[in-house]
Amino acid sequence: MRTFSRAVAVAAVVAVSTLTLTACGPDEDGAAGGADVPTATPASPSTPAEPSAPAEPSAPAKPSAPAKPSASAKPSAPSKPVSPSADPDFDVFPCSTFDVTFTASLAEPTTSSYLLKVTNKSGKPCRVLGHPVVTFGDLDGQATERGTAPGIEEAIRLAPGQSAYAGLMGGLKGAGSKTVSSIAMTMNTESDLKQVPLKASTPGFNVSDDNSVTAWMDNAEDALSL
Repeated sequence: MRTFSRAVAVAAVVAVSTLTLTACGPDEDGAAGGADVPTATPASPSTPAEPSAPAEPSAPAKPSAPAKPSASAKPSAPSKPVSPSADPDFDVFPCSTFDVTFTASLAEPTTSSYLLKVTNKSGKPCRVLGHPVVTFGDLDGQATERGTAPGIEEAIRLAPGQSAYAGLMGGLKGAGSKTVSSIAMTMNTESDLKQVPLKASTPGFNVSDDNSVTAWMDNAEDALSL
């Protein structure tokens, strides 16, 4: 009886061991590989990312307005010609006998030389040109010109009240000489302007071929020294 029970117990132990080995033993794949390789649980595939919405194309940049060309410097206005009226001498004409008073003064009795003087009596300037034109009473002819005279642009400019001078040289007394008690003078205007001769007293003035007159000067000394 005790032998049967022992046999049953042994059989039960063997059966349990067999079941245990069966349950815990490697499977065929494990046996082939030798070592136990834990089976990795495959990762579940990630949900594909939703495609991002395409970026809206940026508005094309507006082309910048072309730079305005810098204004070129305006050419300077051509200088205006000086108006003739702006020239203080524009309307300064040659003096005529209508513009002046006239005197003759004895300067040297021995030579019968006279100082001729004209004074601007008009209300505006005028120029005394060249030599005075001197005639002798009722005699023909006139005094010859002595020395040179400046041109019209360099001629003496007489303001109202100013004077100019000329020297009249008497001639030597001779068989053909004559005397006169007056002389007449007209101005050189370089034009055909009609003038009224201005007379001056010259008692005993000797007239000959040697009579001469200087150009107009701005002082008496120069007028008598030529």
